[in-house]
Amino acid sequence: MKLDFSQYTNGLIPAIIQDAVTKNVLMLGYMNQDALDLTLQTKKVTFFSRSKNRLWTKGEESGNFLEFLSIENDCDQDTLLIKVKPHGPTCHTGADTCWQETNQSANGFLTQLEATIENRKNNSTNEQSYIASLFEKGINKIAQKVGEEAVEVVIEAKDNNDELFLNESADLLFHYLILLNAKGFSLEEVVQVLQSRVKS
Repeated sequence: MKLDFSQYTNGLIPAIIQDAVTKNVLMLGYMNQDALDLTLQTKKVTFFSRSKNRLWTKGEESGNFLEFLSIENDCDQDTLLIKVKPHGPTCHTGADTCWQETNQSANGFLTQLEATIENRKNNSTNEQSYIASLFEKGINKIAQKVGEEAVEVVIEAKDNNDELFLNESADLLFHYLILLNAKGFSLEEVVQVLQSRVKS
């Protein structure tokens, strides 16, 4: 990447550090040409520390390195986005991120749905809750529902009604999330298994 660092204040360009897998922002640092060159050479993210007034490789003392994976410049050519694989917590406080957030994957609406399932399970006094009623009937009933919905998906897959196929697919996914919760697991753990199967 060719950058003209002379155009930046004090020859430094902001570098946003993002976990390549979870997509969470971990920290913000500053780079000069030497820091960028060393990052590309060592594959360990290196900044120019304004407080130390020197190059500083993240993790040089703690061992919590940021493994460099890729780099992009933004549309205005004045901010870098660096995607990394963090080795340990990023913040000097011991937190995953410098915003004291947990660095875990979020699957958007599905994460919210998992939270709703957990809430309904733990607050089963609501007699109107379909989810709570399934948990009350136990794991066998929940597993049975997943099987039933899977059969419905197969049946609709062989037909030409896309709306019915999508609706049955939604029912299957919904009941599968309930089953995962009943077994004490989350969708993220299933994703991790899939990721472990990817050949590098």
